[in-house]
Amino acid sequence: MAKLSLLFLSTPVGPLGSGLGGGVELSLFNLTQEMGRRGHQVQVLAPVGSTMEPLPIVQIPGELQILAQSQGRDAPTVLPQNSVLENMWEYARQVQHQFDLLVNFAYDWLPFYLTPFFQRPIAHLVSMGSLTDAIDHMIGKVAEQFPKTIGVYTQYQAVTFPFADRCRILQSGLDFSVYDFCDTPEKVLGWVGRIAPEKGLGDAIAAAYQANLPLKIWGAMPDPDYWHHIRSTCPDAEIHYAGFLPTQELQQGLRTCYGLLMTPHWIEAFGNVAIEALACGVPVIAYRRGGPAEIVQDGITGWLVEPDSVTGLVEAIARLDQIDRSTCRQHAELKYSLSALGERFEQWLFDILDVAK
Repeated sequence: MAKLSLLFLSTPVGPLGSGLGGGVELSLFNLTQEMGRRGHQVQVLAPVGSTMEPLPIVQIPGELQILAQSQGRDAPTVLPQNSVLENMWEYARQVQHQFDLLVNFAYDWLPFYLTPFFQRPIAHLVSMGSLTDAIDHMIGKVAEQFPKTIGVYTQYQAVTFPFADRCRILQSGLDFSVYDFCDTPEKVLGWVGRIAPEKGLGDAIAAAYQANLPLKIWGAMPDPDYWHHIRSTCPDAEIHYAGFLPTQELQQGLRTCYGLLMTPHWIEAFGNVAIEALACGVPVIAYRRGGPAEIVQDGITGWLVEPDSVTGLVEAIARLDQIDRSTCRQHAELKYSLSALGERFEQWLFDILDVAK
């Protein structure tokens, strides 16, 4: 099989390593590593301040983009002055002939709009479900004009779009060698994610309090005022915020948790934290909504709960002892290995190149 020269364009909402990009950061890191292992050459473009050793990163200056999930469906398309997104794509335009194919990891209007103007094919790994009409419209145009170029994580994510039948389902994957299995957990619950309204942390705090268990929290905190607000809604809850940590440090704390709570108030495209938890043997309790509902096998690797039901979370916490932790690890390894993801991703790229000939 031919070896490719690939240019990966990162999310413009924050530097790699900051946690602001959510699961996109882990996906980009893992795919860069796996494509390199398969013999392909990968260059990454990312905002200044990105640190993700040993990735080969070209640091691009400029103002960061506003998170799409913080805006409404009719939000206008906005670029700040000296936009890092604009600067990344201008750099890509200048160097595109050095690469066989470009891969866009940004959920934003501009990369899709620019696609017809590039001479090299562009693969788009869409990291969100449907959020804004303007972005949906532009992705749909690319899906029609450039077949096979739209990749998504899950079927749950795909069906939020009117062009679901044109999306390539890629799932996700992990390097399981960096996650340590733990069969002797502490009676502590875990929650991992960006601390923002759409992630539903307040529900997890309330459920842990009602279950009379401590809650450990990991994740980026872009809005401290929001954190103080949700903390005040349940002041007697025993919670411990450990910050945003690199994978090695995160898994050391996560692996000892009794269970992981996933409480999204929106459609998660996937939920890498779910398979990170399962990799450590930690059962996952998740709302039956979006990607986590495709990952968690109810009664086998965790429990699925009616969306937005704190009572359902509490009832599921009481049943965590019924889940075998070794089964969690085995199921995750079987379905979400990094090599399997690499195979799917690599074939997707070759399919795009075949169509572009």
